[in-house]
Amino acid sequence: MKVYKIIGLMSGTSLDGLDLAYCHIWEKNGTWEFDINITKSVSYDTQMLNTLKDAIGLSAEKLIELHNTYGTWLGEQALLFIEENKLDVHYIASHGHTTHHRPEMGLTFQVGSGQHLANTSGHKVICDFRTNDLALGGQGAPLVPIGDRIFFNEYNFCLNLGGISNISFDVKGKRIAYDIGLANMILNYITRKVNLEYDEDGKLARKGTINKKMLKRLNDLQYYLLPHPKSIGYEWFLDEVVPIVEETEDSIENLLHTSIHHICNKIAQQIKLNTIGKKQSLLVTGGGALNTYFIETLQQKLGEATNVMIPEKIIIEFKEALVFALMGVLRVEQQTNVLSSVTGAKKDSSSGVVYLPN
Repeated sequence: MKVYKIIGLMSGTSLDGLDLAYCHIWEKNGTWEFDINITKSVSYDTQMLNTLKDAIGLSAEKLIELHNTYGTWLGEQALLFIEENKLDVHYIASHGHTTHHRPEMGLTFQVGSGQHLANTSGHKVICDFRTNDLALGGQGAPLVPIGDRIFFNEYNFCLNLGGISNISFDVKGKRIAYDIGLANMILNYITRKVNLEYDEDGKLARKGTINKKMLKRLNDLQYYLLPHPKSIGYEWFLDEVVPIVEETEDSIENLLHTSIHHICNKIAQQIKLNTIGKKQSLLVTGGGALNTYFIETLQQKLGEATNVMIPEKIIIEFKEALVFALMGVLRVEQQTNVLSSVTGAKKDSSSGVVYLPN
């Protein structure tokens, strides 16, 4: 039985840092299994955070420069992780950091050059998991549902609360998934106005009340009317959501409270629309799963028909890094790792580009 020893790297739209997960992944009796052995999170310093946040406005030359320097930085972080823990590693699977995502234009870009990462770390790298799906007419997102289907299929729904909220579930044997809409991206944008990276446990949001005008404007965003497959990126947030926040004169507490109620309303709507049977289980991962007020509000809006399940902290925080490790393994095995039923592409694909260290 071959055991892949692989590091998954993930940086999400919430910009809270880089997640590294050293995983063992193997196939037994036709079923993939995993262990997350060692993990690490590296917070972005102010300069890196602002550079990535503002990358959408860079010239082509500066964007490619960032692509290369960020790839080198990823390699440095991976090498340090390997040396600190004396790890035996076959591959590094890296998502990179999404700076541009316009699937309607056939465009997506994740900074973090695979060649620079490979050269710096000294290990084989698998990255660029989205481009092939766009070339096949898909959204290039979401990608995590392959992991939901393979590793977490005992749950009716899998919800990830990163910068964006996305959901996946099975319909007649096919995996369906899409970005529901907002999550931590708006919450962190608001807290940074008072120099906080995030609202711990939702303590500030809990103190607030709903701003009805802001809630209506968020609820009326046109994206929510689109059919799936669909996905959003930072551009949509800047163009459609930031103006609503900036034009709402209210306290930080009320802005956060209103945002959470909006997000939970939209999530609950989608789950209720796709519920089959009397009792459903919903697995929640991503940073939002650690926000106590957020989860209480979500459970309240879902009611007793849906059980909100919060897994152990290592799964909450490192599930996406784990899934990119899995995607790397599936790429090496030349098995499907991107589902057309999720992205809307012409066909399933085994996506990702392999880079060898020089």
